[in-house]
Amino acid sequence: MTLPLEPIPSGSLPLAVRAPGKCILFGEHSVVLGGPEVVAAIDLFVQVGIRPRPAGPGPVPETNPYVREALARWWRDGTPLDLAVVSRVPKAAGLGSSAALCAGLVAGLGAAQGGLTRAELAARAFAVERGAQGVGSPGDTAASVAGGLVALNVDAGEELWSVAHGEQRWTVRRVPDPGWSWVVAHSGIPHDTASTVRAVGRRLAAPDGPALLERFRRVALDGLAAVGKEDPEATGRLLDENQRLLREVGVSHPKLEALLEAVRPAVYGAKLTGAGAGGSIVALPRPGRELEAQRRLARAGGQASVVRVETRGVCLVDRPTTVERAGSLPGDDPDDGAVR
Repeated sequence: MTLPLEPIPSGSLPLAVRAPGKCILFGEHSVVLGGPEVVAAIDLFVQVGIRPRPAGPGPVPETNPYVREALARWWRDGTPLDLAVVSRVPKAAGLGSSAALCAGLVAGLGAAQGGLTRAELAARAFAVERGAQGVGSPGDTAASVAGGLVALNVDAGEELWSVAHGEQRWTVRRVPDPGWSWVVAHSGIPHDTASTVRAVGRRLAAPDGPALLERFRRVALDGLAAVGKEDPEATGRLLDENQRLLREVGVSHPKLEALLEAVRPAVYGAKLTGAGAGGSIVALPRPGRELEAQRRLARAGGQASVVRVETRGVCLVDRPTTVERAGSLPGDDPDDGAVR
């Protein structure tokens, strides 16, 4: 059962925040143009520790684009900060490392300044990720903020909030989670979200783009219906159909195709997740075959994990991570405790 969406409470520094990664089940890329999308928060986490910087040498220039954007937009106090980031979400992998970093960091900054609602956090986290990347939609940050299974631009489900950028607006809703296990596997090929999203945008602007967009829309809505009916056979077929569309717009990769082929005997269906052109796949395993699917993916060269939908979104943690300057965060390279 997904937990109620409580506000991020007020807290004092030092503090730490935990945020889940995500995988996209249906609708990536078309969601940027207002199509439906289904996104799951998964139990791979990013933890962000924040403390005031001790007195000493002058300020360290902030080079990470997400951290720079978050501090510029949402740290009104101005006190220099030290950050530590501990992540189980691989970078540039389509599993929401940047969204979890944005959601966790913005939640921590908000807590240190009196707290904030989930809707405020969702809007701020998306503004940071979009500001750093220059493109994208709020599905990833919404899943990390809310936890559970969320859908964008659909009519069914409990409305959580709307997020806007310019004239574009996305409505985020909570949808039921059937409680299945999933398997995700990183190809080891980093992807560049911004350039891939722009390339797909150009493809969907071609004469046959509206027809392609309608096919993406139909698959996402049918996929959401299949998940809602707790029908893994139909869900698997629609995962495969979504992957065929992603191949058609040019965002698959030979390594992703090798992983999809390797895992096929153990799953109902599978597809890439995220921007593509590298990154990861997500697969729905047949009952009792989760570890077989993981082994098949590992033998094919994937970094595979069995995951479940994480019911709790971003939250403060009781014992902050020891805070040191993090050495490698999502976005650092060109490509890319108890809960309270």
